[in-house]
Amino acid sequence: MVEELLPNVNWENVWEATYETVYMTGISVVATFVLGVLLGLLLFLTSKGNIWESKIINLVVASFVNIFRSIPFIILIILLIPFTKVLVGSMLGAEAALPALIIGAAPFYGRMVEIALREVDKGVIEAAKSMGAKTSTIIWKVLLPESMPALVSGITVTAIALVGYTAMAGAVGAGGLGHLAYLEGYQRNNNDVTAVATIFILLFVFILQFIGDIATKSLDKR
Repeated sequence: MVEELLPNVNWENVWEATYETVYMTGISVVATFVLGVLLGLLLFLTSKGNIWESKIINLVVASFVNIFRSIPFIILIILLIPFTKVLVGSMLGAEAALPALIIGAAPFYGRMVEIALREVDKGVIEAAKSMGAKTSTIIWKVLLPESMPALVSGITVTAIALVGYTAMAGAVGAGGLGHLAYLEGYQRNNNDVTAVATIFILLFVFILQFIGDIATKSLDKR
């Protein structure tokens, strides 16, 4: 029955493409979370009135964030081809997509981290300062724990955006479900292949959103 409805679908290719999409998304989400938190902390702590106030550092970091989150992802992939070839040795395959995915998503998430940190009650931060808490203590015991629900919610949104990025990366040879939909579906006029790849991407997005919602609710003590 399934073979009659989907005659052009090679399920071995579908599972391989799904694995590549999960791999690209998983690695880039972890790297994006770490780099995004670092960028967000720098933006917050070096802003006016905060612990590491510095106009120069804040301007440099903010400029980096604004530039890279403003470049359309498909263009960013092309711009990073020389860098990707040096780093990975190729511009094809799932690993070759990782630099562009991370560089494209980390600044976006960094801004979300900054916004989350700004929502932390300043009274709690001042209380920690008055008790002689070190900057590292304020970061690990106050800022990050207090903003964690927003950070998790933000990384969920970013993860879903990254799934879309992997689909675009697939169109230029990065592998994954986007590559399957474009190469074996669109270019060969196999609409059933395109439909299956789209459904798998949607299912992946729904799973990410479900996990993110549960994690956010469990962390939010309000």
